Amino acid sequence: MNPTPSVPVPAARANPAQPEVDTPDTLIISRWVDPLLDKLGHDPRSRYVERFWLPVLGPSTIVFLRHCADHLDGTPASTSVELELAAIARHLGLGHKGGRNSALTRTILRSCRFGAARAGRGNALELRRGIPPLNRTQVNHLPKTLQAEHRHHVEHHPRANDAATNRVRRLALGLVECGDTITVAEGQLASWNIPPAVAAEAVRWAWATHIQHREHGPTAA
Repeated sequence: MNPTPSVPVPAARANPAQPEVDTPDTLIISRWVDPLLDKLGHDPRSRYVERFWLPVLGPSTIVFLRHCADHLDGTPASTSVELELAAIARHLGLGHKGGRNSALTRTILRSCRFGAARAGRGNALELRRGIPPLNRTQVNHLPKTLQAEHRHHVEHHPRANDAATNRVRRLALGLVECGDTITVAEGQLASWNIPPAVAAEAVRWAWATHIQHREHGPTAA
């Protein structure tokens, strides 16, 4: 685990008698472009993140990452979005009175500490589109039942042929275009006995295609 990085919140006061620096009122979020993890990582709204990253990051950080991903989905890839910190806190049910000890600030710090986000200049924050798989140490700290479930997820990823892959992707795209969230779509595919890792890849493709259709029209796919 890396040392705590700088984040768009005020630094601690060197002298307690001095007034604390004002906390920024807004957070400017954008995509953290990483070609490898953008392709192979897990969307913050995926079942993988919900099941396996939840005990590591905690619920407030997971919901924060999902909230930001929802906002970024509605914008072109290179565009940033400015959000009011107070509005984020209200939406997530977190306290935010300013300073580094507020619940929202700790949530942002945690997302950076575990590599799901990184601070830019000022009040800018870049967020990953793909959260990496857990490393071995993180897996070993999961409850035993989740360790077994994670092992099953990793080991049961059959190499499907192109035709089978396309069928699953089209099923996923149909679910997404009917309004299913990423988590719901993955769950539906799993109920049809599609292996979790295959379902996750198909929904990841379907969601990216859905966003392309929304931004540029069906011919963009």
